[in-house]
Amino acid sequence: MNGGVKRIISQNVRESCLLAVIFVLAVAVNIRSGGNFLTARNLSDMFVETSILAILTMGMMSVIITGGIDLSVGSTMALAGMVGTSVLRDSMNEAGQGISPILIIALAVGIGMLAGLLNGILISWFHVLPIIATLGTMNIYRGVTYLVSGGSWVLQQNMTTSFMAVATGKLLGINNLIWIALVVFAVNFYFLGYARTGRKIYAVGNSLESAAVSGINTKRTITLTYVIAGAMAGLAGILYVCKYAASQGETATGYELNVIASCVLGGVSVSGGSGKVHGAILGAILFGMLNNALPLLKISPFWQEAIRGLIILASIVVNAIVSRRSTRKVLERRAIA
Repeated sequence: MNGGVKRIISQNVRESCLLAVIFVLAVAVNIRSGGNFLTARNLSDMFVETSILAILTMGMMSVIITGGIDLSVGSTMALAGMVGTSVLRDSMNEAGQGISPILIIALAVGIGMLAGLLNGILISWFHVLPIIATLGTMNIYRGVTYLVSGGSWVLQQNMTTSFMAVATGKLLGINNLIWIALVVFAVNFYFLGYARTGRKIYAVGNSLESAAVSGINTKRTITLTYVIAGAMAGLAGILYVCKYAASQGETATGYELNVIASCVLGGVSVSGGSGKVHGAILGAILFGMLNNALPLLKISPFWQEAIRGLIILASIVVNAIVSRRSTRKVLERRAIA
């Protein structure tokens, strides 16, 4: 192994271990399922299913890095999806044509950004605890979704062919949802890893007081992370209803827990200040793999929930141990110096 590879692995120990776990788990499940797991079709289906979760994970990651949490992303998904598809339904003519899918997606993202902005204002300007603020808005956004829907569903016959093609179409043989998730990943990888604003987000998560003293507008930075999370929730929401060709008040109920779990599995610290984009993506892939593999192995749904919970708990413990060791090493270096 050359020096460059060793250096990359040493700098990404958590992510390298996670990648190894994914590989071992994939091989083990494939053997146990009689070779039905590592097939081209199953892997394609798994990545398509995981793409929406990955998009949401990118948004949630920024919030958690600042030491916050957003419990409203599932409700924001439902609201954005319902408003977008309702507008599409009302715009359709007798020929089955309606507003451009791009405009519908833009509308959903805009709704998500407004929802995230409200969360950010409550948390950064009115100093409401993130878990309390987003718990309240979670119920508000879900209630507004019911009001918009009027208790009815928006079904496939109310959607245009071009809109549904966003989720069913392919480019170079790869589903469009995977391409969208890859673009979101690339943008977040640059934003959090290399952009100045991304570094400010990490600084706020490491120490709010120190960030403020250094001249960072902490209120604006925190608000921005919730707007980003809202935008990703809006995008994920419209893609979700597009994929399943149905929108209703219960859309994405409980989805926020899956997103938080993916971040935790990917090594994003719930105490803030640390986490890598590629780690979060690997966490989403692992969570998606579990969702795909456990039913394939014919494990009882009750045990499936227990297994997911145990894995998430184990991941939190590992994160805590790694964080404690890293802090100890830093203190030892300072003592030596």
